[in-house]
Amino acid sequence: MWNPVVVLDNGGGLIKAGLGGERDPTAVLPNCLLRPVSSKKWLVPPSTSSSHDDSFDFTSAAVRRPLDRGYLINPDLQREIWAHLFSSLLHVNPSQSSLLLTEPLFALPSVQRATDELVFEDFNFKALYVADSPSLAHLYEASRRPHVGSRAAQCSLVVDCGFSFTHAAPVFQNFTLNYAVKRIDLGGKALTNYLKELVSYRAVNVMDETFLMDDVKEKLCSVSLDVARDLHMARKSGKENLLRCTYVLPDGVTHTKGFVKDPDQARRYLSVTDGDPPSEFGTKGDMDHLEVTERPEDRKRVDLTKNEFELTNERFLVPEMLFRPLDLGMNQAGLAECIVRAVNSCHPHLHPVLYESIILTGGSTLFPRFAERLERELRPLVPDDYQVKITTQEDPILGVWRGGSLLVSSPDFEAMCVTKSEYEELGSARCRRRFFH
Repeated sequence: MWNPVVVLDNGGGLIKAGLGGERDPTAVLPNCLLRPVSSKKWLVPPSTSSSHDDSFDFTSAAVRRPLDRGYLINPDLQREIWAHLFSSLLHVNPSQSSLLLTEPLFALPSVQRATDELVFEDFNFKALYVADSPSLAHLYEASRRPHVGSRAAQCSLVVDCGFSFTHAAPVFQNFTLNYAVKRIDLGGKALTNYLKELVSYRAVNVMDETFLMDDVKEKLCSVSLDVARDLHMARKSGKENLLRCTYVLPDGVTHTKGFVKDPDQARRYLSVTDGDPPSEFGTKGDMDHLEVTERPEDRKRVDLTKNEFELTNERFLVPEMLFRPLDLGMNQAGLAECIVRAVNSCHPHLHPVLYESIILTGGSTLFPRFAERLERELRPLVPDDYQVKITTQEDPILGVWRGGSLLVSSPDFEAMCVTKSEYEELGSARCRRRFFH
């Protein structure tokens, strides 16, 4: 009898869950409980693929997360979210299923033990395999690029910019080289918090609007290719400021989600190319459009009845954190230097292969121009005779889950798992040795 295998990419921000062998997960939902202003109960948010998503009001909702800095700190909360996930969304019986679960690198033994208890004692799964995100991202990319040379297929450097932190992790033959992994304690959560602070200081208090500001970040922020030029542009007024755009807050009556007021106006900043002097920003049509939408007297007058705010340099300052943490007072290396340190921790024979097979995964790599900026930062730090090739996954949010789904389909998967009887006989610590590389 066939036993289903649940593939669970249990991220700090989003849970991606589905059955092994499928291309896409069945459910993608925030890994948290929410209490909307209108409710007295803590609720599991809807799946992003659910038709009920639009009716759920995230405005000013209180948030409780089972993971902090990527690690499980509240198993009871995680149990509640998983129980809803398995019964209402996946419709599986854990006691008749196996589980592939992703876990952050360098999880403490106490965290691993709590996870194992959750899997085997609370949900009674038949078997468990614990994987890390970089190895699954590498596996999926290697399966998609069979024509690539065997060296690149066996070895890559996975840059995982997730919700809680960013890892530069060398992977060799589907095993993450833990001794060479480098980490930046910055991820999507920190970027959203920084955007909240900037907007709250300059415009309107949004410190309680986590999901709203996530939406602002995803729709309007992008990576700058020339910070000095863009800072200069942000100080300009009227038609020469291509950064300025407006985001409309939800009013709770006609719309429960925020939106970009003029998407075309917001996109003009992305059309700026290298070497464009300020006077040549945008087309004549863009300028005419701006004359209508932005009169100087409107800009100076603050209309408190307006349920909206403007963004300018926040649009590139937020992603800039990943490349220049030191500018924000964080004593950490930027992303390019982090990658170089990870590569230098490996055997010299691997250096050229790692630089020519860099894989970007995780939601924070979705910012426009991310890969281009990273390559520019990296090129001066890499020896001239090495190639630098950066690949962004086709869907950086689902890439790790798809790697897990692929692994589950392999004939060796069953032998790689720890069964419930082995866990009961040997305990968590001894079972975990099977997952060590």
